[in-house]
Parts: sequence; structure tokens; C-alpha cells
Amino acid sequence: MLKSVANRSTTVTHKSESFFFLLFSFRSSSSSPRSKYHNYYLRKRRKWPHPVYKSRWHEKLSQQHAMQALRQQASSSSSSANLLSSLINSFALYNCDPTPNAYHFVIKTLIKTSQSHYIGSVLYHLEKVEKFETPETIFTDLIEFHGENNEFQEAIDVFFRLPDFRCTPSVDSLNCLLSVLCKRKEGLGVVPQVLLKSRLMNIRLEESTFCILIKALCRFKKPKNAISLLYHMADHEIDIDHGSFSLILSTLCQQFDLERNEVTKLLEEMKKLGFCLDRTDWVNVIRFLVKTGNGMEALEALSEMKSDGFKPGVICYTMVMDGVISEGNYESADQLFDEMLVIGLVPDINTYNVYVNGLCKQKKFDDCFLMLTSMEEIGCKPNAITYNTLLSAIYENGELTKASDFFKIVRGKGVFVNSRTYDLMIKRMVNEDDMLEAFDLLEEMVGKNVVPSCRSWEAMIVGFQIEHSFNEINLSAMETQSAKRVILPANG
Repeated sequence: MLKSVANRSTTVTHKSESFFFLLFSFRSSSSSPRSKYHNYYLRKRRKWPHPVYKSRWHEKLSQQHAMQALRQQASSSSSSANLLSSLINSFALYNCDPTPNAYHFVIKTLIKTSQSHYIGSVLYHLEKVEKFETPETIFTDLIEFHGENNEFQEAIDVFFRLPDFRCTPSVDSLNCLLSVLCKRKEGLGVVPQVLLKSRLMNIRLEESTFCILIKALCRFKKPKNAISLLYHMADHEIDIDHGSFSLILSTLCQQFDLERNEVTKLLEEMKKLGFCLDRTDWVNVIRFLVKTGNGMEALEALSEMKSDGFKPGVICYTMVMDGVISEGNYESADQLFDEMLVIGLVPDINTYNVYVNGLCKQKKFDDCFLMLTSMEEIGCKPNAITYNTLLSAIYENGELTKASDFFKIVRGKGVFVNSRTYDLMIKRMVNEDDMLEAFDLLEEMVGKNVVPSCRSWEAMIVGFQIEHSFNEINLSAMETQSAKRVILPANG
């Protein structure tokens, strides 16, 4: 009995020792060579699940290889007719799905190789077979391509088919289509319909959209419609770009058949919105006022320009001088000319021509001669416009002696005399019964390849007719008197 108990205790002792031995061996398995081989065996044989990032990386790598194969086939093949088949086969070879970039590459290649008639089949496959969301950039390129070929209807169809390709239209594709349509005047007429349909597509117009439309309207000389867009933007609290306002103002000021009130009304409305004119805007306004015969208002605009902190240049002063001289305000012209010199502006030849014209209108010809001398002394030599202005004014005033002396000076300088000056000179010569001098001037015009105007020919014809009629009257009178002298003695 005691022996069996002892044996059992010995067995338990052996089992406990073996258990501790195994436990110790597991704890020290990192240092045991056998445990290393065992763990390596488990790692190699056990089926672990593949991580998600590894499968995505593998798919992306396969798509890159497929794309590379597609590019090689496109570059090696002379024809692009089988590009769609190459796309499908390349991605099937690497057991992956085609990407949007692959379709984009195929479409751009077809456009580049002038084989756009195959694009329809590519789009059909993209619409019916693929399931991914197509990027909008693919269709903006297509719209631009159709626009360059003046295929407006095709560009419109591509835009409205975007939802069929699982693509959500945005203002980017709308702006692209509007840019295409606004290139031609006939395309501009379709824009209102496109904008109405785009509202059904939940596309909100942005500032960039209005900028495209305003530029197009100004390009086709429709500033009033562009102004309506400005008011629409203000009503809907859309930010107005100062460049759009300046463009409208510039286009409006180029239409000199408009009334001054239309420009001033636009300026008042824009000032209410917080806009301030810059230097270029003031120059456009001043030019418009001068061209429309509002010289005194141009002078006021010049004062406002200086009040806003802008220093007018020589061009502004010259335009305003021309405007006030046209209205007969010569005192303001003198003040402007003196002001230019005081602030350090150097008058150019155009400024001097305007000032000389003012002196000629006042018949201050001696002051004009002094001005010509001063111009030569400061290195601003008078040009043909200066001499023709002064010469025409002297002839028009009827001072033929002074005009003849000055004409000799002009001839000596080799200045080109224009047709208008010749017309005035010939007319004055005919009025003074100096037909020989008038004929010499007409011959001189033809020799210098200056085409005589109808006035010159009419004046010469009238002069010759009058002279011929007087000669006939004098000749008949002389013949009558001589006949009497002959007949009377015979009768006596």
C-alpha cells in the first residue's frame, strides 16, 4: 500500500516536472533554435488573410502596367482605330478594370491623330460598360475640341449627356461650354437656352460665369446687355470683378454715338456699389466726353481724377485741351498748358499741335510762328500736321501774302502738304483770279501723288469758265471797236 502511494507520488512528481519543463521551454522559445524553425514553419504554412492595403496596392500596380502597355501599343500602331480594343485587352491581360485615365488617354489620342470619328464608340463603351464615376475633365476637353472645330451642337450635346456617364455637371463644364459658344456671334444666341437648362441640372452660376458672358458681350459691342448682367449680379449678391466693370466702361466709351447720360448713369450706379475708377477708367471717360463734344465736362472729369489721387498724364491733358478748344474756351486751354509745365510734364508733338490749333482759331498767327520757333529750340520739331494746320488757317483767313511767304518756308523744309491744305490754297487762288498759280498748285499736287479732291477740280473748272467768259466778252468788245474804226472812215 505504501509502495503504491510512493509510486503515485513519483509519477505526479515526474508529470509536474515535465509540465514545468514544457512551460520553461515555451518561455525560452525565442532563444531555442528548434522553436525558431517551428515558428518559421507556422508562418510559412498558415493561411493569413491578405490586408486591404496590399490588395489595393496590387490593383494599382496592375493598372499602371496595363496603362504602360496601352501607351506602347498606341505609339507603335500607325492607326488609332483599335485603341478601344487595345484598352480592353491591356487591362484584361493584367486582370484589372480600366481606369478613367485610360479612357481620357484614348480620347486625347484620337483627337491628336485627327481620328475623332472613333470617339463615339469609346463614349458608348464608357457609358454602357463601365461603372465608375467619370471625371468631368474628360468632357471639358471634348467640349473644347468641338468648340475649336465650330461644332457647337456637338459641344452642347456632350454637356447635357454628362449624367449618362455618371458625371455630375458643375460650373466648370458650364463655363467651358459658354467659352466655346461665346467665341462666335451665332453661338452667343444659344447661351440663354443653355443657361435655362443648366438650372434644371442644379448648377449655380458663379462670378467666373458672368465674367465669361460680360467679356463676350463687350467683344461683340453690346455693353448695354453687359450692364444688365452687372445689375443682375448685384441683385443676387454675386461679387463683381473690377476688371468686368472696367471692360464694360471701356466698351461703352468706344461707342461715340451714345449719349453722355448713359456713361454717367453707369458711373453713378457703380459708385453706389462701392467701385472707384482707376487711372485707365478716367482716361476712357475723358476720351469719350471729348469725342462727344463735351469738353467742359471732360475738364471736370480731369479735376475729379486729380481729386481721387491720380496724376493725369500728357495724354489726358492733351485730350482735355482739345475738348475745351473745340468749345472755344481758349483761356482754360492756356491754363491747362501752363499747369502741365508747372507739374513737370513735357508736352509732346500732339500737345503742341492742339495748342497751335487753338492759336489758329484765335487768328494769333504771330504767336503760332513763335511757338514753332520754341518747339524747334526745345527739340520737339513740328511735323506735317503742325505746318498744315497753320498754313490752312492762314489761307482760310485770306492773308495770301503771309500764306505765300509761309508756304515757301514749308516747301524749303520739304514738309508734306496734305490735300486739304492744297484745296484751301487753290480755292483762295481762284477767288483772287490767280489761275496760273492755282494751276501750278494743282500740277504740284499731281506731281507729289496727292490726289486732288472734288473741291479742287470744281474750283478750277469754275475759275476757267469765268475767265473764259470774260475773255470772250473782252474779245467781242475789241472786235466791235476795231470794226467801227474800219467802217466809219469808209462811210465818211
